[in-house]
Amino acid sequence: METTASQAMILLIVAAPVSVWVAWSDLRTMKIPNTAVLTMLAGFAVLGALALPFEEYLWRWSHFAVVLLIGMAMNAVRLMGAGDAKFAAAAAPFIAPGDLGVLLVIYIVCFLASWVGHRLAARSPIRRMVPDWESWDAGKRFPMGLTLGTTMIAYLVMAVIWGQ
Repeated sequence: METTASQAMILLIVAAPVSVWVAWSDLRTMKIPNTAVLTMLAGFAVLGALALPFEEYLWRWSHFAVVLLIGMAMNAVRLMGAGDAKFAAAAAPFIAPGDLGVLLVIYIVCFLASWVGHRLAARSPIRRMVPDWESWDAGKRFPMGLTLGTTMIAYLVMAVIWGQ
């Protein structure tokens, strides 16, 4: 992994709680709050400047722009929700360019686990604990904030464990 353990520890300070907030909110309301997206961006603005070499820090802001444009295009053709697109863009600067392959593997695993887990939970006694969650009755729609949030946390935790 290109992200070092010390970089990941610093970035986790904001990424972990915001990712949990995003996952919880998407499960509960099928929406990702703009305040969560802005908190993630502000967190990177401050902590990224502390954790990363200056040139790399500046370069990673381009990740935000590229992922936002891709997300907007995917949203326009209804492949992705607007909140998902905005959160993915806000999370993009946290990812080292050389870690894209690792990130995609983590994303696939997190997607499969969160999709299966959510579908099983919807048919289990767990549903009675939070019966008002909109994601239980969303039909074919899925709270991708759960997948995106767990992917972000898993990526940074793995960087803490396996980073230099």
